[in-house]
Amino acid sequence: MENTNCVILAAGDGKRMFARSSKVLCEVAYKPMLLWVVDTARQSGIADICCVVSNPDVESAVEGSCSVCWQRERLGTGHAVRSALGFLEARRGQDTLVLLGDAPFMDREAVLGSLELHRQSGACETVISARVKDPTGYGRIVRRNGRMSAIVEELDCDDATRRIDEINSGAAWFRTDQLIEALGRITNDNRKGEYYLTDTIGIFSREGKRVECFTASSPDVVLGANSPLHLLNLNDIAAERAILRHLERGVHFVKRDGVVIGPDVEIAPGATILPGTVLYGSTRVGRGSVIGPNSLLCNVTVGEDTEFNSSQGFDSTIGSGAKIGPFVQIRPGSAIGDRVKIGDFVEIKNSSIGEGTSLAHLTYIGDSDVGRYCNFGCGVVVVNYDGESKNRCTVEDYAFIGCNTNLVSPVRVGR
Repeated sequence: MENTNCVILAAGDGKRMFARSSKVLCEVAYKPMLLWVVDTARQSGIADICCVVSNPDVESAVEGSCSVCWQRERLGTGHAVRSALGFLEARRGQDTLVLLGDAPFMDREAVLGSLELHRQSGACETVISARVKDPTGYGRIVRRNGRMSAIVEELDCDDATRRIDEINSGAAWFRTDQLIEALGRITNDNRKGEYYLTDTIGIFSREGKRVECFTASSPDVVLGANSPLHLLNLNDIAAERAILRHLERGVHFVKRDGVVIGPDVEIAPGATILPGTVLYGSTRVGRGSVIGPNSLLCNVTVGEDTEFNSSQGFDSTIGSGAKIGPFVQIRPGSAIGDRVKIGDFVEIKNSSIGEGTSLAHLTYIGDSDVGRYCNFGCGVVVVNYDGESKNRCTVEDYAFIGCNTNLVSPVRVGR
């Protein structure tokens, strides 16, 4: 993947999504669509990525991981790529991949397969397409003698063109120098008065330059979201894909109902995921652990043979052989040791709980370091906030804390 770069089109408000954030930050399986696309580029071996943005929230989402160019006016895909002209000028002699920031299912196979065709054929441009059952709303791939001759947008289709089922994904490889030259020649002579990137096909063809089309094996690569219904459909597809992927790796499921697994989650073979379970972020689940039912884990590492029942955890670690739940909340910054028992209506926040300790019910532990094999009775509260600052509490190994005890931090309970 040497001498490659990627431009991701991530501008636009997405008003039809009725979302507070920009459209490309709407989430599929609890991950912004744009970050799905960035990851696909990186997983394909492309390190040099530029996002074309029009809102500060999108710039913040990719800050530090991608270059950013601003599209101040939104006048079509051709105009968007032209907004990245400075980025492209610095990369002459390379191949540029253009991706859409709201098409989360573009995959590595399509990116690499289309690049291989692009380079072997010597094409100036190689479009990525797919065949779908319902092409409504997408640009159609028009072929003559088997070769692509044009892409016609939905509004500009006649009846015959509208029946074509091969559609444009919006993604394409370009020889960077040829792309730069063509961007200056795109016009807005169409019904929407926009500058279409797809017009480069006509420009290259009229000059006798080679244009290719790579048909992806999965029709999902073309799918995007322009409404809450589209977003729901993407989430349905992502949920089913995730379950099938983990089934193939030896993870057990009782039913699909309510199960959502993010694309970055790792689950070891032999683990069981019960209905109503949501796993996302960088969550890791060890072999033999049972998660659910009705549980949520975000950025949590769970060891082996742990039961996590009807509870929630965030940004924490849980050891092996632990029994958590029901109705437990583990808040960020917590480390739960091996063979810990945490029962109903217990909240742990920014605390470490040592091996074998038991917190059976109705207890709050905040900003504390609890040792091994301690026992907390019902109704124990660590009072970690005095109205001005938070303080830590220490409970040493083998301590017994009886029912209805308040530990007013800072305090130390000895071994």
